[in-house]
Amino acid sequence: MAYISNGVEYGLHCLLYLVARADEQVEANVRDLAELQGVSVEYLAKLFTKLAKAGLVVAAEGARGGFQLARPADRINFQDVVLAIDGPKPLFDCQEIRTRCAVFGDQAPRWATRGRCSIHQVMLEVEERMRQELAAHTLASLATQVAGKAPASFGIQIETWLKDRKQHRPTR
Repeated sequence: MAYISNGVEYGLHCLLYLVARADEQVEANVRDLAELQGVSVEYLAKLFTKLAKAGLVVAAEGARGGFQLARPADRINFQDVVLAIDGPKPLFDCQEIRTRCAVFGDQAPRWATRGRCSIHQVMLEVEERMRQELAAHTLASLATQVAGKAPASFGIQIETWLKDRKQHRPTR
């Protein structure tokens, strides 16, 4: 099982579509984002509920409303998204295997159990570095990276597709 869920990947892709150029706000409906990503509306709605609860997106008003980023893209990092969607789960769950060595019999010696497990300590350090690295990457930096790879027309195609969907969405 992956440490970081597929939900984080879908969440980041959807948030990427909400990153605006210049000073404009981009908003999108969960139904449209689900269709854009090829996933169920229910699945994305659960992700967006978590993202909203974490203060990363806000619901836009009105019958044709959707979601938009709650703060600038340079102030939302990958770690924010991971925590919002997956929660604060540890990278490693130490099972204290060191206490069950067959040569110890029924009781592990004090030297074997003193302090934190050495393997666990390494895993805690790795987890901390991973969290720092996730925090170093923002939606804005992701958008810049994607823009550098994709043709300029791609961003325009996405914007046009979302705007067209919004204009043709029925009001209630």
